[in-house]
Amino acid sequence: MLHDHYIIAILIFIISYIAIVSEKINRTVVALLGAVLMIVFHVLSQEEALQRIDFNTIGLLIGMMIMVNIIKRTGLFQYLAIKTAKIAKGNPVKIILYFSIITAVASGLLDNVTTILLIVPVTLVISDTLKINPIPFIIAEIMSANIGGAATLIGDPPNIMIGGATDLGFLDFAVNLVPVMAVIFVLNIIIIKFIYRKSLIVNEEEKQLVLGFDENKAITDKKLLIQSLIILFFTIVGFTIAEYIGVASASIAIFGSSLLLLISKVDPEEVIVEVEWITIFFFGGLFVLVGSLESVGFISLLAEKLLEITNGDLSFTTILVLWLSAITSSFLDNIPYVATMIPIIKELASFSTENFEPVWWALSMGACLGGNGTIIGASANVVARGIAEKDGHSISFIAYMKVAYLLMIMSIVISTIFLVIFYL
Repeated sequence: MLHDHYIIAILIFIISYIAIVSEKINRTVVALLGAVLMIVFHVLSQEEALQRIDFNTIGLLIGMMIMVNIIKRTGLFQYLAIKTAKIAKGNPVKIILYFSIITAVASGLLDNVTTILLIVPVTLVISDTLKINPIPFIIAEIMSANIGGAATLIGDPPNIMIGGATDLGFLDFAVNLVPVMAVIFVLNIIIIKFIYRKSLIVNEEEKQLVLGFDENKAITDKKLLIQSLIILFFTIVGFTIAEYIGVASASIAIFGSSLLLLISKVDPEEVIVEVEWITIFFFGGLFVLVGSLESVGFISLLAEKLLEITNGDLSFTTILVLWLSAITSSFLDNIPYVATMIPIIKELASFSTENFEPVWWALSMGACLGGNGTIIGASANVVARGIAEKDGHSISFIAYMKVAYLLMIMSIVISTIFLVIFYL
């Protein structure tokens, strides 16, 4: 009977994965349907399916989404964008640099999808005022969001998942990944500036228009802004000491967001409705799909095959995972890919006596940076493209890839050098 379950689980997983990648049907519907089919065909019982869901990842996402939805109401991001454009004196090269820094930092502290949702609309207003093509700005912001998101535990969904599956905390991610991401970020901006140098020219009149904006009008609720920033600060402090106080990051995020809901006068129903429930349910379905493969022993089999290829060599495994993750994540959404890889790496680690931490960093860097390779590689890219298209600016798959894929390969080469020097 186990043999039947094995075939059924693999078939449901493959069909679900193809449907998710094709984007013909909503990916959340596919993930939930696939998860339920695993229960219907007795691959897992309902109780086992629920146990497969990583509630640390789910809780962390919900907590941060609630907090960001409240911060969004204060107008902070619009204020930062206008202030930045004025500090840059309307100079497009400086605006790209400053906006990219804001995007990278905010992506590390909030999450990259939220940051893109807030920064791209403001970018379009400023590029429109300057009568300049917004595409170079948006491409720089997409790249910066994924680079900044890769640097912390809460910045990018793959990292949230890796943190949930391992003992690696907020501080581990920051200490190990911020330095290499900073180098990659600087090189990215230099190359983007060089590629678009001829199109980043603006008239003096347009510059004066931007200088005329009043950033103070963007802040709509000063009291709420102060409350939000205080709670956000303490939440991030909580993440950094989570492993020392023995509290999971999800609990800290939920505590912070609940406290902010309590002290602010914001309507909790309005805020909670705005949580991206479609994403949350997608994660839930995905965990059950991958958990089913684990349950029938398919993940163990993949781990054994990978072990045969690498012969258990830590260096070879690390580099293979980095490049495999980058190439795969550039064409497939990095979330289902990472969900599949986590149990494989756990299984590999159980065969090894060596410290497997470098392999987790390879998975994180490969999946997050690989997402920069194409316009569909990460959620942040898809969101940015959607906002730009609504405003009449289309970013084609090939046009984006021409610029981004080489930059992505460069970032993976730097990551390889970094891993070899510091870990291998």
